[in-house]
Amino acid sequence: QVQLVESGGGLVQAGGSLRLSCTASGLAFSSYAVGWFRQAPGKEREFVSVISWNGVSTLFADSVTGRFTISRDNAKNTLYLQMNILKPEDTAVYYCAASIGYGTSKLAASYNYWGQGTQVTVSS
Repeated sequence: QVQLVESGGGLVQAGGSLRLSCTASGLAFSSYAVGWFRQAPGKEREFVSVISWNGVSTLFADSVTGRFTISRDNAKNTLYLQMNILKPEDTAVYYCAASIGYGTSKLAASYNYWGQGTQVTVSS
């Protein structure tokens, strides 16, 4: 059974930082591109970032470029998202997802497996 479990969310003031983690089990983690999406109340789920299976290639949404970094540790089956200079508009539930066969995709439909999400709230 494939599981993706996010952690590290919470409440932070604007300008602060958080690091999200996503630990995978039940799949060959190192074979998958893995990424982060987020969904704010009343809005559609949107792409945040993705990293290739070997960590060489990364993509970011324009809204987070320069503030967020993505990394992975294949030995630990874990994906990370370092979020700096957080803004109230970053408030959302953050989901990690795993994709195989589509490279580093920004499309949610390209992802085979999803976590349950972790809440990030940024206060102004």
